[in-house]
Amino acid sequence: MKAFITVIGKDKVGIIAQVSGLLAAEKINIEDISQTILAGQFTMIMAVSFSEGAKSFDEIARLLKEKGESMDLEISIRHMAIFEAMHRI
Repeated sequence: MKAFITVIGKDKVGIIAQVSGLLAAEKINIEDISQTILAGQFTMIMAVSFSEGAKSFDEIARLLKEKGESMDLEISIRHMAIFEAMHRI
């Protein structure tokens, strides 16, 4: 399964390291990543794929939400299939 993860919040040291560390521990591969500072806010989007043995999408969404709350960031994940379907309409 493939998905997009977005991270938005005040810039601070370790955002990429902590989010990518969580993903690596959960057997989720980062296929592409883009990050910048936009209007004074750290913004990042990642295209990811779940490896065999990874936890469920809902469990990963919960873990990312908890990580975001602990870092005062908004972290969300969405199925890539949603975006592919939108482009077919």
